[in-house]
Amino acid sequence: MTRTIDLVADLGEGFGPWSMGDDAALLDILTSANVACGFHAGDPRIMDQTVRACRQRGVGIGAHPSFPDLQGFGRRDMGLTAEEVRTDVLYQFGALQAIATFHGAKISHLAPHGRLGNLVAVREDYADAVATAAWRLDPELIVLAQDGKLADAARAAGLRVGIVGIADRAYEDDGTLVRRTEPGAVIHDAEEIRRRTVRMVVDGVIESRNGVPIPVACDTVLVHGDTAGAVVLAQQIRDGLEAAGVVIAPLADWLE
Repeated sequence: MTRTIDLVADLGEGFGPWSMGDDAALLDILTSANVACGFHAGDPRIMDQTVRACRQRGVGIGAHPSFPDLQGFGRRDMGLTAEEVRTDVLYQFGALQAIATFHGAKISHLAPHGRLGNLVAVREDYADAVATAAWRLDPELIVLAQDGKLADAARAAGLRVGIVGIADRAYEDDGTLVRRTEPGAVIHDAEEIRRRTVRMVVDGVIESRNGVPIPVACDTVLVHGDTAGAVVLAQQIRDGLEAAGVVIAPLADWLE
C-alpha cells in the first residue's frame, strides 16, 4: 500500500520589515503551511501575502496561534488560564480566516505554536480549550498535534487529527521533544534528518537521542522554516520520501 504524507512548515513568521526564512522557495516544496497569526510573529500584510501565495500554489493553509509573546517568539510560558487560551486562539484564527476569505481560500487546519504547542500535549485544560475552539469554529478543521492531550481532546470532539512528526528535532525516550534549551535539541545534519524522516514515515519509527526506537505514526512532517538551510533541507526530505515511494499531498486531500 502506498504511503501518503503531508509536508508542512511554519510560515509568515516575520513582522513589519523583518522577515524570517525564504517562504516563497519553501512554498514550492511544501504541501501545507502553518501561518503565524500575529501573536508570536506575522502582521496583516505578511498574513495577506502568505495566504495569497499558498492559494496560488495549492498549498493547504493552517492557523498557527500562539501565546501573546511577540518578543519571545511564542516560546515562553505566559501563565494563561484555559479561558485566555481559548479566546486568544479564537482571536488569531478569526484574523487569518478573514484574510483567507478575502482571497477565496479556506483554513484547513489549526496547529498551536511554540510553548502553547508543547503545553497542549500535556495540559488537559489547555487541550480542551483549543479543541473546543476548533470544533466551534469549523467541525471540518484538522488539528495538527503530537500524540498527547490535544490529539485526544480533538478526537473526542469529533475533529480529524493530523499527527506531526518533526524532522529536525531530537526526541526523548518517552516520545516528547528534547527542550530547545538543551544541547542537541535541534538536529542540523541534513543527511541524518533525511534518513530519520524516511524511517519515521515508512517504518513508523524514530530513534530517541539515546538510541531508543520510538513508534511514530505521523500524518505530516514538520520542517522548521527558521532553521538554517531550511529550503535545501525541505527539498532533500521531499526527495528522500518520494524516492522511498511516498506520495506527498496536502493533508486535507486525503486524511480521513
